[in-house]
Amino acid sequence: MILGSVFLIILYLVFRYIIAWITYFNNLDPRLGDSTWRFTYDYPVTGERDISDLDDKDFVRLRRKKNNIVLLMYSIVLVMFISSMALLSKFLLFFFS
Repeated sequence: MILGSVFLIILYLVFRYIIAWITYFNNLDPRLGDSTWRFTYDYPVTGERDISDLDDKDFVRLRRKKNNIVLLMYSIVLVMFISSMALLSKFLLFFFS
C-alpha cells in the first residue's frame, strides 16, 4: 500500500507538471483556446484553415505539440485511475480480511 501511495503521489506531480505545460502552450497563441482538457482541433480557428504546415507553420507545429501533451495528460489520468482502483482494492482487502 505504501508503494502504491508513493506511485500515486509521483503521478500526481507529473500530472501537475503536464498541466503547467498545457497552460504555457495556451498562453503562446490565443487561437489554441483556454481549455486544458480539449484537443486544439476542437476549436474553430478564425481566418484561413491551417490544414498543413504550409499554411501557418508555427501555429500548426504548436498545435501538434499541445495535442501531444494533452494526449500524455489523458494517459497519465488513465494510469492514475487504474492505480487508484488497485490501491483502493488493497486497502479494502486489508481492512475486511
